[in-house]
Amino acid sequence: MPSDVVGILESEDWAGGEHNSQCRSAWKSALKWCLPSLLAEKAAPPRQTAYLDGMRGFAALLVYWHHHQHWAHPGPLVAIMESGFGLNNEYRFATFPGIRAFFNGGHYAVSVLFVISGYVLSIKPLTLVHAREQAKLADHLSSALFRRWARLYTPLICTTFLFMTSWHVLGLWTSGAKPQPSYRGELWAWYAELKNFSFVFNCGGVPWLSYNFHLWSIPMEFKGSVVIFTSVLAFSRCSRNARLLLEAGLVFYFLYIVDGWYCAFFSAGMLLCDLELLAARDALPSIFTQLQPAKKLIFHQLLVVSLYMGGVPSHSTDVADLGKNPGWYYLSFLKPQAALNYAWFYLFWAAVLFVASVPHIWWLKRFFEMDFCQYLGRVCFALYLVHGPILLTLGDRLYTAFGWHTEAQVRNLSEWVDIVELPKWGPLGLELSFLVPHLILLPVTLYCADLVTRAFDKPSMKIPQRLYATTLGHPTRPRQPGDAVGLSNLFTTNAHQ
Repeated sequence: MPSDVVGILESEDWAGGEHNSQCRSAWKSALKWCLPSLLAEKAAPPRQTAYLDGMRGFAALLVYWHHHQHWAHPGPLVAIMESGFGLNNEYRFATFPGIRAFFNGGHYAVSVLFVISGYVLSIKPLTLVHAREQAKLADHLSSALFRRWARLYTPLICTTFLFMTSWHVLGLWTSGAKPQPSYRGELWAWYAELKNFSFVFNCGGVPWLSYNFHLWSIPMEFKGSVVIFTSVLAFSRCSRNARLLLEAGLVFYFLYIVDGWYCAFFSAGMLLCDLELLAARDALPSIFTQLQPAKKLIFHQLLVVSLYMGGVPSHSTDVADLGKNPGWYYLSFLKPQAALNYAWFYLFWAAVLFVASVPHIWWLKRFFEMDFCQYLGRVCFALYLVHGPILLTLGDRLYTAFGWHTEAQVRNLSEWVDIVELPKWGPLGLELSFLVPHLILLPVTLYCADLVTRAFDKPSMKIPQRLYATTLGHPTRPRQPGDAVGLSNLFTTNAHQ
């Protein structure tokens, strides 16, 4: 006769009930977290500005491709890729106008990212400006400025810490890295460099972070954000025409008067956003409405100009060298005196015209609204953060294995040299032995970007928002007519505030 006493292994909570259910739920959650979000999560309904997310994601992919092209084609080949089509009788497919953006378009992509940032950061505050909601505008800008530093730098801090730690835990040789003798020394060096890099008013030292050189644009992103927040607030009470003129004047100032090219990108994004919001309300100035019949033709022409300008030869910072490139002699005279590096002046026009054209060219807008571009948009910041470390570790070894190596790789990665023999057949930038490693590199990079997005990027948005909410406190009670006003009451009120 079976006993009435139930042992722990036979209890419902352990053997077949609640405990197993909890275990299965935990395993499912862990498995779901490890899967790429493209497979594990349902795509959100497309928003009206979904094309901007797709543009941002595709731009991040171009940055990835640009850095891999330069890494595998050092020295004279990089000089050819950064020169104009036909310079020194080099007629390469990768340097053809328009086409070159897909091989050497990293800076073009960064320019587009800056303009999009200015646009996106302006949407909410400018909508409130148009609605004359001054109180809500102040609330939004205070929250946005409070959260911005943590939003940008938290994922950077986390990813560079992991990359730096891998040098000592895994003992990986990394090209260009100079590890400290001890991990403790590495922690201090990382901290000392990072604190200066993250101080946006720092006027000295190099503008690079040695733990990830590709992140030079993050301080500029923060400074551009401050320009947007302060400009919208400063112009919030202006009339429509005055506000548009001031926004255009700000762009002119940053581009032609001082060398503030990255601020010009953000300011131009703000101006484009203002015009698009006005167009949605049929409130554009008459000078724009008069061009309405030719809108389709105009924006297609602007797209062509953008693609040409986006391929500005940048093998030198001397504008005299720019004029030697076929097709750029007369354009070289457009560079303003304020621009120290001429490339960013031409990239400004390329990026602004591109962002302005996309929403009015249906097939291009539809492309950026595709699921893959939308997925890239969700992981674009993390892709920007991780593609460099993966290139310097896994990428360097795969390229060495497929025959793309220099003396440094031969000396430090001798066991990887020429493991796989494939011909370097194909046009510059599309060689077979260069493309095959990306069958591994691209999926690995996207997967790591997906993990970093969920582990660091999304929390960097949520946590500062919660922290800001905790700082608000409770609104103070307005003083009533019968309340006594004295020095002790004043100190009490201020203490609570």
